[in-house]
Amino acid sequence: MSQVHEHQIQLRWSDPDSYGHVNHARALSLLEDARLAMAAEGPGVVPGRQPDIILARLEVDYLRQLHYRVGEQVCVRGWVTRIGTKSFTMRQELVQDDEVAIRLDAVIVLFDMAADASRPMTDEERAYWTGFLAL
Repeated sequence: MSQVHEHQIQLRWSDPDSYGHVNHARALSLLEDARLAMAAEGPGVVPGRQPDIILARLEVDYLRQLHYRVGEQVCVRGWVTRIGTKSFTMRQELVQDDEVAIRLDAVIVLFDMAADASRPMTDEERAYWTGFLAL
């Protein structure tokens, strides 16, 4: 495998449900934060703006409960499993207590916001995402 992106996420008081584990929809928001942080480090991203990407598909496996603990941070690991012309697939794992709690695969599309259409990946973007490509 090439490099793996790691992003620390602070669990929030509003994340858990009445059972004390993080609500599934809140967990997806945490994983989105990690995806956007990974993309924001790529080429061509304008400081102060979100990366020009959109989510086309999401497949999620909830492997164990994710527990809220005051002040705890959890780690989201991310890497790329496929690179296409206008999109790529990313795998993410949210880890708590050294165990994967949530695993997801996301298809990410590069997007031209002004044209409201997908666009091809630039050579610089391809080089960046290839650095995370699992071999």
